[in-house]
Amino acid sequence: MKAYSPSHRKFLQKLRQNLFFTHFFRVLLLILLFLIWEFVANSGLVDPFITSSPSRIFNALIELFSSGNLVFHAWVTLYETLLAFIISTLLGFVLAIVLYSIPPIRKVLEPYLVVLNSLPKVALGPLIIVWVGAGTKAIITMGILICIIVTTISILNGFLEVDEEKILLFKTMGASPIQILFRLILPSSLPSLIAVLKINVGLAWVGVIMGEYLNSSAGLGYLIVYGGQIFKLDLVMAAILVLCLLASIMYFIIAGIEFIINKKRNK
Repeated sequence: MKAYSPSHRKFLQKLRQNLFFTHFFRVLLLILLFLIWEFVANSGLVDPFITSSPSRIFNALIELFSSGNLVFHAWVTLYETLLAFIISTLLGFVLAIVLYSIPPIRKVLEPYLVVLNSLPKVALGPLIIVWVGAGTKAIITMGILICIIVTTISILNGFLEVDEEKILLFKTMGASPIQILFRLILPSSLPSLIAVLKINVGLAWVGVIMGEYLNSSAGLGYLIVYGGQIFKLDLVMAAILVLCLLASIMYFIIAGIEFIINKKRNK
């Protein structure tokens, strides 16, 4: 067990206090926002039919949960998002390795990657439906297209930022390209990889919801579209709230993995 000096213990205690107060005020701010929202809706300052209210959203969630629709639609969207997230991350990782390992191909394809990244993916919606068919396949494909280019570019940039002198040192010691990749490039690029996972959490949800807007018969995106069509905005806000909750859980899982990795690296 490590022995800390009094000043170090005091410093650690201050860090824990700051972290506690940060989380406390985050929760407090969220509670205050909901209370203000409820107050202005009930007082007539705004029309609750247009803005809904926390109590109406809660009642909509209870109704959805009681009918079994909440779990069903949330699971459909979560399943599609997880698949899009995993597939796009793996494909982007492999593409980044290929582009890094073969500089001529990287130089040829780099401008195309930039152009594809700037292309509005929603414009490809009708083509995706024709290419892979309607339904889940089209939605997952949309999610993958949203994520994969950003994943490839971000991981590739992480590889390229590795110190050239370290790479040269490995080469002079007789390390093979595979050894350099797995013993230097990947460990050095770990912060970039974690950052990509965090980014992909949001992009995967955006892509899947966008796909469900275009073509779906189930999922949270479907509930949002359906609620808007029948002007049941309580349903829309309830689906958005569940969407935010699931996305936050995924993000905090990645953040937890990052914390564990950093803790092990700092030992």
